[in-house]
Amino acid sequence: MKSLKEVFERAKSENRAALIGYMPAGFPTSELSARLINAMVDGGVDIVEVGFPYSDPVMDGPVIQQAAETSLRNGTSAQDVLNLVSQIKAPALVMSYWNPIERFGVENFARGLSHAGGVGVITPDLTIEESAEWITTTNHHSINRIYVVAPSTSDARLAEVTRACSGFVYAASLMGVTGARNSVSGSASELVARIRRVTQLPIAVGLGVSNAEQANQVASYADGVIVGSAFIKLVLESNSDDDSIARVRTLAEQLSEGVRRS
Repeated sequence: MKSLKEVFERAKSENRAALIGYMPAGFPTSELSARLINAMVDGGVDIVEVGFPYSDPVMDGPVIQQAAETSLRNGTSAQDVLNLVSQIKAPALVMSYWNPIERFGVENFARGLSHAGGVGVITPDLTIEESAEWITTTNHHSINRIYVVAPSTSDARLAEVTRACSGFVYAASLMGVTGARNSVSGSASELVARIRRVTQLPIAVGLGVSNAEQANQVASYADGVIVGSAFIKLVLESNSDDDSIARVRTLAEQLSEGVRRS
């Protein structure tokens, strides 16, 4: 499996941003989530974020919340998340709030993810001040740590958070929750410029990207483009499993073209 560094370097050599796609584990079913994710990869997604469903997803908008609720009703567990990671044909991250990881056991989760072939974890609600055990454990298992920064993050705080990151930095394009939008916040490019002043790590932008035009816009200044709600919305609107797979693959193909810089 390629490392995050290799994926971003390859994308840069092809004059494009890396495409990162999100899908919750266990949505709409355990079996279908694996098929949907691999359809995303077939369509051109470079890196996959597997969502670890949580009952109180404070960063997530209504579309992802609905998907998480479906997954929880299906009984999706930490082990199910790790099993899904092992089935993915691209470098896979887990996107998780801290509580489910802590409940499963920090060492258990990091070790299990490493054994499953996972390359990193995005922890949107974990602060660097509370990360001592996480940093030690992820270093031991060679798991990348991705923290989230936002337009409200001060320059001093940006430097502190990015020093704790590895793999890439997740730049939230706006204040608020996840969800497809008609346009990407203008504050995103400014935030990326500020991050570049304090780190050499790749920067991926998420929150709001839903189509090829928006992906192209973000790719003009970021190293990675993150898309989640737009994929989930297609699944929710589909008439059948095969329809949802086809729609997800088509959107991935369109976004893959979009991340190529003019």
